[in-house]
Amino acid sequence: MSEQVTALIPARGGSKGIPRKNIMLLAGKPLIAYTIRHALDSKIINRVIVSTDDEEIAAVAREWGAEVPFLRPVELARDDSPDIDAFRHYLEWTEANEGRLPDMIVHLRATNPVRRVELIDRAIELLASHPEADAVRSVTLAQQTPYKMWRISDDGSLEPLLRLEGVPDCQSMPRQQLPLVYWQNGYVDVIRPRAVLEKKSMWGDRALPLIVHENMFELDYTENIPACEEALKKLQEGRLESVELDGRHPV
Repeated sequence: MSEQVTALIPARGGSKGIPRKNIMLLAGKPLIAYTIRHALDSKIINRVIVSTDDEEIAAVAREWGAEVPFLRPVELARDDSPDIDAFRHYLEWTEANEGRLPDMIVHLRATNPVRRVELIDRAIELLASHPEADAVRSVTLAQQTPYKMWRISDDGSLEPLLRLEGVPDCQSMPRQQLPLVYWQNGYVDVIRPRAVLEKKSMWGDRALPLIVHENMFELDYTENIPACEEALKKLQEGRLESVELDGRHPV
C-alpha cells in the first residue's frame, strides 16, 4: 500500500475514573503500551504518534516505541475536549512542521487494550479501497434496540426516541422484526484528514462500517481491570472467542 498511514493515540494526563490511567500497570505493562504495540505490529501503519499533554505519558510512550513530537496544549486535553481537537491539532502541527499530511489516520484509544491487529489492518484496507469514503468506524451490534427506547418530554409524557415510517407502534414489535442497529465501539477508526480539516468531523460525509464480532474491553474504572486482564490472557493464548449478539447478525 502506497498511502502514508499514521496511528494517532490520544492520551491526556487527566483521568477521573482511574488517576493516571494511561500509564497504570495492567498485567505488568503500562496501559498505553498495549495500544502502541498494536500500531507497531500493523503491517500497514507507517508511524505511531501519541498526542498527550503530559510529560510522563510522553516518556512512557517513547519507551514503548511511539513518537511524541509535540505536547498537546492543555486547553485541548480537558475532560470535555472532543476527539476532533486532538486530531485537528496533530494535523495542523504536521502540516506546519513537516509539510505533508498522511493519507489516513488510525484512531486508536489507549483505553482499549484488547485488540486483534488484523482488524486494524482490515479497517485501513477498507478505507483505502473506497477513496470516496471519509472514514471507517468500527461498530458492534447494539444489544438493546433504540426502537424500543423513549425520552421524557417537557410536559412529562413519554415520546419514542425513534419511529419507523409507516409503522405507528414499532415499540411494541418483536425485536427480531426491527432494523439492525449498531453502536460505535471505539475498537479502531480510520479517518481521512479532509474529514477533520475541511468537514470539521470525525467521520465526514460517508463512513463505512467495520463490524466487530467481539465483546469490548474498555478500561474506564477499576472494576474493569479483572475482565481486561482475563481477556488479554485469552487473546495471547488464542482463546478469545467471537460473539454473536443477534441471530440475524451478518457474518
